[in-house]
Amino acid sequence: MTGREIPDEHLEGYIQILADVCATGRRLTRDELESLRARGESAAEAGLGLRALVRRHLSMTRENWPALSATDGDRVLAAVELAIDAFAEGHERAQRLAVRQEEAVRREFIDDLLYGRSDLGRLAERAERFGLLLSRAHAVAVAQGSKPVEDTHPATRQVESAVVGRFGERRILLTTKDGRLICIAPGDQDDVLTFFAKQAYATTDGGRVAIGRPHPGAGGVVHSYEEALNALDLADRLELDEPVLRSADLLVYPVLTRDRQAMADLVHDTLGPLQTARGGAQPLVDTLTVYFDAGCTAAEAARRLNLSVRALTYRLERVHKLTGANPADPVHRYTLQTAVIGARLLGWPDKEV
Repeated sequence: MTGREIPDEHLEGYIQILADVCATGRRLTRDELESLRARGESAAEAGLGLRALVRRHLSMTRENWPALSATDGDRVLAAVELAIDAFAEGHERAQRLAVRQEEAVRREFIDDLLYGRSDLGRLAERAERFGLLLSRAHAVAVAQGSKPVEDTHPATRQVESAVVGRFGERRILLTTKDGRLICIAPGDQDDVLTFFAKQAYATTDGGRVAIGRPHPGAGGVVHSYEEALNALDLADRLELDEPVLRSADLLVYPVLTRDRQAMADLVHDTLGPLQTARGGAQPLVDTLTVYFDAGCTAAEAARRLNLSVRALTYRLERVHKLTGANPADPVHRYTLQTAVIGARLLGWPDKEV
C-alpha cells in the first residue's frame, strides 16, 4: 500500500496539532501524544506498514510546509519529530501485542497437538494455519540437550533457520516443549527429520535425538511424540551411546517390559544369585552388558572394560558358576542377555524388583 492509499482517518488531527504547536510555541501535550499513539495502534491493527505511514506523515508535512514554517521552521521539525515518534511508538506497541497473541495461540495449539487435548476435527482446522495437514501421517523428532531450550533460544533459531533454509516451509513445524527441540514433519519425508537430527545434535553440544514412527491423523502426532520421548527415556536407562535413536529400532524393549512382573521374575531368578558374589551383582552385570554389546567377542569386551582377556574369562566363568547359565552357550546366552536388558530397564540391582 502506497502513501496515497493511507486512509486519512489514521492521520486525523496531525496537521492541526502541528499548526497549534507552531502558532503558540508550546510543546505537544500529553493528550496529543497519546492520541497519536492511539492512531498508530489503529493503523497497525488495520495492517498498514510503518514505513508507508511515516512517508505519508512527511508528505502531509511538506504539503502544509508554507503555512507551518511561517514563524519558525525548526519548531515545525521538532514537532514533527515528536509527533511521528509517538505515532510509531503506538504502531510498534500494537505489533508487539499482536506477536504475543500469535505466540500464545501457537503455544496453545502445540500443547493441544502434543497432548491430544482438543477435539480432533477442530485441531485439524487449527493445524492448517500452522502448515500441517493432519489428514496425512506425521512423524515427530525430539532433541534433548544438556540444557533446556525455549523458542527464543539461539539453538532453536539456528536449527529452524537451517531446516527452513534447506527444505523451505514444506509443511514442517519446529517448536519447543519442556526444554526440548521438536520437529513435526510429514511421515514420508524422513530426510527432513534426519537433517533436523544432525542440526539439533550439533547445536545442543552433543545432545540426543529420538525419532518416532509415522502415524496418521492428529492422534498420530501424539503417538509419534510419545514414542520419541520413550526412546529418550530408554536411552537413559540403558545408557545407549547412539546420538540418534529411532523408536522403530527399539520396539523390542517395550515388548520385553510389557509384562513387568514376568521380567522382574526373570531378572530375579536368572541374575539373583550374582548378589552373593564378592562386590555384589553390579560388576558382573556390567561385565555381561559389555560382553553382549561387543557381540560376545571376549577380546573386544576386555578392551572396553580395561581388563585382560583372562580376567574377563574368569568373570564369565564366575557368572556360569553362580547362575548355572553359560554366556558362551547360545541357549543360555539368550536368557542371560534378556535378563541383563531387563535389569537395566528395571534399575536392578540398585532397585529391588
